[in-house]
Amino acid sequence: QVQFAESGGGMVQPGGSLRLSCAASGIIFRIYNMGWYRQAPGKQRELVASINSDSSTNYIDSVKGRFTISRDNAKNTVFLQMNTLKPEDAAVYYCNVQTLRGNYYPWGQGTQVTVIS
Repeated sequence: QVQFAESGGGMVQPGGSLRLSCAASGIIFRIYNMGWYRQAPGKQRELVASINSDSSTNYIDSVKGRFTISRDNAKNTVFLQMNTLKPEDAAVYYCNVQTLRGNYYPWGQGTQVTVIS
């Protein structure tokens, strides 16, 4: 049974930082490309950052230079360091695999990120 457990969200002011963690179980973590996704109210879920099995990374333009994705294969965990947060970054953040076909395992509960003055 595949499970993702996200944590580390919270409420910060603009310009603040948060570090998200996602512990995966039930998969051979090291072989998967992993992604951090977010969904804001009234919007579709979007891929924010991904890290391949070789640890190469990709980001959407709006978070480049502010967010850093990393992974620890020994702990089956993927991280998202978020700096210089903006109100538009507010969303529920999820992790899941990242595949060319867009297939996903069941989503976890996510972790809420709130950015408010």
